[in-house]
Amino acid sequence: MGFSDRNYYRSEQSSVMSEWTAVLTIIVVNIAVWVGNLLGAVELPINDFLALQGDLQNHPLKIWELISYGFVHDATTPWHLVFNMLGLWFFGREVESLMGRAEFFRFYVTAIVLAGLTWLVSLHIGQPEAARRMFLVGASGAVMAVLAVFIWHYPRQTVLIYGVLPVPVWALGIFYFVSDVQGAASGGGQVANVAHLAGAVFGLCYAWRGWDLESLFDISNRLKQMRRRMRVVHPEDDFENGRGAGQSSKNRTVQSREETAEQQAVDTILEKISRSGESSLTAQERDTLTRASQRLKDRMR
Repeated sequence: MGFSDRNYYRSEQSSVMSEWTAVLTIIVVNIAVWVGNLLGAVELPINDFLALQGDLQNHPLKIWELISYGFVHDATTPWHLVFNMLGLWFFGREVESLMGRAEFFRFYVTAIVLAGLTWLVSLHIGQPEAARRMFLVGASGAVMAVLAVFIWHYPRQTVLIYGVLPVPVWALGIFYFVSDVQGAASGGGQVANVAHLAGAVFGLCYAWRGWDLESLFDISNRLKQMRRRMRVVHPEDDFENGRGAGQSSKNRTVQSREETAEQQAVDTILEKISRSGESSLTAQERDTLTRASQRLKDRMR
């Protein structure tokens, strides 16, 4: 069976879900939550339930707020939502094409959590007495993480400020970074500058280090790989008759095991490409594919 014959390698363009991107899903959820909050603002204010409270440590059962706050926005004006979703739409689609849909979801949610945690820490360091009266809403931290990855891969891409002023995207990133540093230093006001900075730093580290959150969090797969490496070796009597034949048989067995292990590794890597995109591969995984491809070419000569 060739690589192209495997189920995960077949095209799924005919599937409706294959065209429903992570970016579009996140935008729809954010808009739906904002509209729901607007309609139920008096009787059932959704923001009060989903926002990240500054004294979260006093309410440990509400740990889900570290994720939910990233899907709610200022209910008094649509612009908070509009600007975040526009940024996600313009930059997120290219980033998702690099990561793959599943990895983009993991990346986005991780950015939300890290931005929220950073905000909580900074709040208790700088304004501990006001923590119980403050709360955080908005996807800005995650959007900044997406922008950082975009800048890393496409630094010379031109964007239009206010639709008229063309600037390279790296300059836009520096402008936002400096603004957030100044805002954080001055106290931040109504803007969670620290959360923005945390998202941007996470995005840069992710792109720079070539992280893959699926393999990073897949503990069960790591344990399986460890078990494969742990084998019991029985010593053989090399002085028995037929030593040469036995050695040859042993070599063939070792070679067969190596080829089987390599094929399993290739299968795992191709599944990963199908789920998360080629850009999610580590250097070691790329080397494995190269070796497998070269061995296949040698056999066909």
